[in-house]
Amino acid sequence: MGRVLKTLRSRFERAGYTVAGVREALGPVAGGALARDEIVPALRATRDDSPLSRLTRLFWLQVPVPAAGLPADELVAAGLAERSGDELRALLHVEPLEAPGPVRYAVSDLKIRPGDGPVRPDHVVGVGGASYNLARLVIHKPVDNLLDLGTGSGVQALLAADRARRVVATDTNPRALELARLSFGLSEVDAELRLGSLFEPVPERYDLIVSNPPFVISPDGRFAYRESGLPGDEVCRRLVEQAPSRLTEGGWCQLLANWLLVDGEPWEERVASWISGCDAWVVQRDVQDPAEYAELWLRDSCEAGTPEYRARYGEWLDYFDRQGVTGVGFGWITLREGGDSVRIEELRHQVEQPVGAYVEGVLDGIAAADRPFGVLRLADGVVQEQIGRPGAEDPERIVLRQSGGLRRATAVGTVEAALAGVCDGTLPLDPLLGAIAQLTGDDEEAVRAHAEGVLPELVADGFFEVAG
Repeated sequence: MGRVLKTLRSRFERAGYTVAGVREALGPVAGGALARDEIVPALRATRDDSPLSRLTRLFWLQVPVPAAGLPADELVAAGLAERSGDELRALLHVEPLEAPGPVRYAVSDLKIRPGDGPVRPDHVVGVGGASYNLARLVIHKPVDNLLDLGTGSGVQALLAADRARRVVATDTNPRALELARLSFGLSEVDAELRLGSLFEPVPERYDLIVSNPPFVISPDGRFAYRESGLPGDEVCRRLVEQAPSRLTEGGWCQLLANWLLVDGEPWEERVASWISGCDAWVVQRDVQDPAEYAELWLRDSCEAGTPEYRARYGEWLDYFDRQGVTGVGFGWITLREGGDSVRIEELRHQVEQPVGAYVEGVLDGIAAADRPFGVLRLADGVVQEQIGRPGAEDPERIVLRQSGGLRRATAVGTVEAALAGVCDGTLPLDPLLGAIAQLTGDDEEAVRAHAEGVLPELVADGFFEVAG
């Protein structure tokens, strides 16, 4: 099988079956339509009968194509397609991944589109928006040991493989491991596959754990690719609670998660109760009410418009009603072994991507804000805006804004604005505050007390960095 997959990889690359190749072949209109699961424009864009167009039709559009000019024997031998006369029909979905470095391919079940019928319980999905969201969050530093927990078709392991010396991937679904093995073979990635739930099959410690777990909160847990079968947000709670014990010193765990918003219980307190023994950064990126959430996942399983749709919808709402659920939060969780600084917040705006390029600095700032600091410097990319009437002697409002990174903005007072102008990492904070008090005519103790109250938040938010 290894030789067959190597041959297929070579033929795919020669045909230009990459993200860039497919994108160029489709063009923006057909590509946009395909993102909406509309294939007619893509069928029109791939009528030239080139090897790239045939591969795109076979695996992305899932229509029969002539076998001539394609590595038909190898595709059949690998279980990716079957012959039907002189044509090939896809049995699995093979998708190139968008990532720097060598081309990677994820093998998953065929995409289910409206009208295709019910999703099989052990269905294995390929890459999606959530997959890339997590990949952009994962820290960029190289590691010795990487664990992809709940690997599915192997997407996270494939996207992070270049920064790890050893890769282990787990899943509870045997079929997922079968397809992940094809993904790794086709992508020439060496990975060890293990069957089991959460950390049961991995007693050892890892430098980096990534997980796009089956976090969907549902009344019945029918689909292994998205639901754990555990009640509520229990799977995410267990993963966060158990992860620190599986991390090496200073190791990282990064995952996507859903959590319940329960009437009378702040969501921040709910998620905070899961965390211990590590620095943590939790970000809520979106919230859906119970109806929106049920509709999203009923569309995901192509049940909208079926005879069962109303009953399934009602069961979901009944399930949430019984638990007093007012909504479901979606977001990121990043853990770093060894600390105890925790920040839980909501960020709905667009941030600079990839977050993984600067996530270590975010955790460093959160941890630094909990300790005494004597020398500060203004973080790179912070600019100051002054808002007021033209010609006025003093601004009505001063704002510090991050031009990159998390792109935060915050209104500040005279003391913070003055510090932003002079903190370059060379002078201790105390004499600077004294000088600011003299210039403004304010009481020195009042200036210092004000700074002590506001600077930890500005450090945690990344406007200032601790120097030395």
